Amino acid sequence: MDILGDEVPGDRLAALDELEAQLEACYGGEPTWEVMRELQPTIRACSLPREPFLRLIEANRMDQRVSSYETWPDLKGYCVHSADPVGRLVLGVLGRGDDVEAIALSDDVCTGLQLVNFLQDVPRDLSLGRVYLPAEDRRHFGVEELDRPSPELRRLLEFEAERARDLLASGEELGRRLGGGRVGRAVALFARGGLAALEALERADWDIFTGRPRPSRARLALAVIK
Repeated sequence: MDILGDEVPGDRLAALDELEAQLEACYGGEPTWEVMRELQPTIRACSLPREPFLRLIEANRMDQRVSSYETWPDLKGYCVHSADPVGRLVLGVLGRGDDVEAIALSDDVCTGLQLVNFLQDVPRDLSLGRVYLPAEDRRHFGVEELDRPSPELRRLLEFEAERARDLLASGEELGRRLGGGRVGRAVALFARGGLAALEALERADWDIFTGRPRPSRARLALAVIK
């Protein structure tokens, strides 16, 4: 979906409309796009609802209309569309799509992971004409430019990273709720990976311009065995 919203030439909104039509065909017909034909059996076997898919499509429409967000609640509303549906679909595949507590925990983790991506990808997002750091936070920390390092930007990134950490903390409880086996551990690992990415940003002294800081293999291995 991100390819349609970010990279496809021509009328991207029209392309997203066609994607939505293909999604509808998955539920009441025969889609013609190969990727949707491959998705259809999973939708049927796991009784996955339309709504998370529709939210993901809408997130890409939002990217065509909205270039920045004023407040954290505004940005969180975007994440409700761009991030949270992914976790809900995973829960659906796991047969836990009706588990209200698991859904809430999953939403936290997915939003937290999305925030980590926003912090890593500030330069890339700027190149697309988008800013995913709330305007009120930028004003609070005195950030006037996002295309160069500054003490103000560093403090802003540290602040947003703490917000992400708080959300990712739900990952351990989500893993326990899904059981102590492989599935629970795998789900918890996603949150740990997000935390490891934040540690990499911190070790890089919040330098997001000379490269995309990533956790080392050793750090990721440590996250696996925790």
